[in-house]
Amino acid sequence: MYALAAVLLLLLAALLWWGSLRQRAALGLPEGQVLYSDTGVERRVEQPLFDEALGLIGRPDYLIQGADGLVPVEVKSGRTPRAPHQSHIYQVAAYCALVARTFHQRPAYGIIRYPQRSFRVEFTTALEAQLLSVLEAMRVSLQRGELHRSHQVAARCAACGYRLACTERIH
Repeated sequence: MYALAAVLLLLLAALLWWGSLRQRAALGLPEGQVLYSDTGVERRVEQPLFDEALGLIGRPDYLIQGADGLVPVEVKSGRTPRAPHQSHIYQVAAYCALVARTFHQRPAYGIIRYPQRSFRVEFTTALEAQLLSVLEAMRVSLQRGELHRSHQVAARCAACGYRLACTERIH
């Protein structure tokens, strides 16, 4: 009787393990331990990543400790593009920079996960320099009061958190 219960428990554990591997593969997450999750299901780190010198704060959807080191993962729910959007590349680069400064480990790459495909974004020194340039341009525009948001997509404008205060919104 005990042997049968032990076998059933072992089979259940194997089934759950197999299911978790399939779910991780479906999400496009790399192998490793999930150190951080900000998906609404669970949070393993209370504080967002922050760097005062960069003027950045953010929370990647996942932070994985894998064989390649720390890997930030950003999950997008919209349509899967042929190539990642430039703004999403900069978002993942920002997470890589925050991870490097917070944990003193430079990620080799980050991942953007769309519904049908994941993209690996190499965190090169060239991409980091581009990110710093974009951040500086944003700061200058903000100081001049010239910061404009994209208003080409009505649905995006309608979902914007600044819609009520925005003078450029699509009506």
